[in-house]
Amino acid sequence: MSDPNSPGPEELQRRLQAFLQSAFQQQGRPAAAEPAGATEEPAGADENIFDFKLTPRDIKAHLDRFVIKQDEAKKVLSIAVCDHYNHARFLRDRADRGETAPVEYAKQNVIITGPTGVGKTYLVRHIADLIGVPFVKADATKFSETGYVGGDVEDLVRELVQKADGDIARAEHGIVYIDEIDKIATSGNMIGRDVSGRGVQTTLLKLMEETEVALRNPMDLAGQMQAVMEIQRGGKPGRQSVNTRSILFIVSGAFPRLKEIVEKRHKQAQIGFAAPSGQDTERAWQHEVTTPDLIEYGMEAEFVGRLPVRVACEELTASDLRKILSESEGSVLRQYERAFLAFGIEAVFDDAALDRIAELAAEEGTGARGLLTVCERLLREFKFELPGSGVTSLRVDMDLIERPADRLNQLRASGEGERARVLRRSAEEFIDRLGQSQGLDLKLSPAALDLLVEMAVARHTPVRELCAELFRDYEFGLRLVKPPATEGSLILPREAVEAPDKFLSDLVVRAYRTSSSDEPTTGPAS
Repeated sequence: MSDPNSPGPEELQRRLQAFLQSAFQQQGRPAAAEPAGATEEPAGADENIFDFKLTPRDIKAHLDRFVIKQDEAKKVLSIAVCDHYNHARFLRDRADRGETAPVEYAKQNVIITGPTGVGKTYLVRHIADLIGVPFVKADATKFSETGYVGGDVEDLVRELVQKADGDIARAEHGIVYIDEIDKIATSGNMIGRDVSGRGVQTTLLKLMEETEVALRNPMDLAGQMQAVMEIQRGGKPGRQSVNTRSILFIVSGAFPRLKEIVEKRHKQAQIGFAAPSGQDTERAWQHEVTTPDLIEYGMEAEFVGRLPVRVACEELTASDLRKILSESEGSVLRQYERAFLAFGIEAVFDDAALDRIAELAAEEGTGARGLLTVCERLLREFKFELPGSGVTSLRVDMDLIERPADRLNQLRASGEGERARVLRRSAEEFIDRLGQSQGLDLKLSPAALDLLVEMAVARHTPVRELCAELFRDYEFGLRLVKPPATEGSLILPREAVEAPDKFLSDLVVRAYRTSSSDEPTTGPAS
């Protein structure tokens, strides 16, 4: 029976938190001569960040290698990134000179709008790779206001520290990228979201401006206990928080209703709303999004205000998708070429086939992701059937796209023939080496070769292993069958494969019986 005076779970948690707080206050207080938050990080750990010397043209040239189209987005992002990291270098130089006067700087956090699959994530990831800073990506939909239902937005900053291998200085100059930010809009017209989206936006406000984020989640009691033990073992603690002042935040979303909002505003501003037709219309609304448009969509005014740099990514056409296939270093074709090459198959794509793949991908309506969808649908059976079939090359042309089943049957048939030829050559090479070791011209009859190939395929065994198993006693046995009994030549018939031990025994017996005769001893050829 439980003690009625024993504390309940809530009281236990309160006492544990009090203990942790007391432990940190007593053992976690920095030394008097050392400012709070000082670290023992090795000199030069973040040197690459503060030696930033890239120009916007350098960054755009790098992005051009991987991302097709989106020239305006590349320029805007390149400028924002250069400004951000040049300012970080400026602050470090001032600190090195002992200058402590505050410097005003408005951080250029970025919001990217545009449909799915146009390269928003790809752009940011390759910028982070080029600069060499920690990069964290998350979807806004996984967060909740409190962190109990969804994730805690501060965990993004903690993850930066993990990506920086514990180097807090590098983490404080990393990039946090949050996708699907439009899903936390609070407009009444948005279906499936409640007001918690406003709470998530409010929480993100603190991170995007400047705040201190504890290295360990206060709700993670196990982590807090581990911190206490580390302090007890090591004495003076290191830094316990991360400052977000120099972390660059980039958010993106498809914002599907934004076009309607922009066009509605234009119609109200001018009668008739005479906008150009076609692609010009698309470009016009995408590049005319204003703060009131985003607020009407459901984004909080304070949240939008923390994202001063805005850029729109344009929808990809079939022509753009074709360029991605042939010009981008990250083309999905490289992925398929490597996948087939892993099985010894060289895949070659014709220009006409690439045109058709791009057209089919455009119909998917998912941007560059449609390329993978189409290629997987077209080549799935080939990836399953061809490895190990003997096929060594695959030409992807219009005939394959229009009649994939017929092409696959043709390749299977040709592959079986090529595989049989390869297996026959392998068996002949094994027998030839066996004969040379005994000073014999040893051969297999055509019937014996056919049976060996059939057995290797049926057993899923390499033909060399099969020959080594069947003829394991022949290296010794053939020593008893020497010229002139064989006249240096011996053809192994089908019976030698069907019953190798019996054939060798009979061969030795016949060799001894005719040892005084000049008649050669050979196996009956089949």
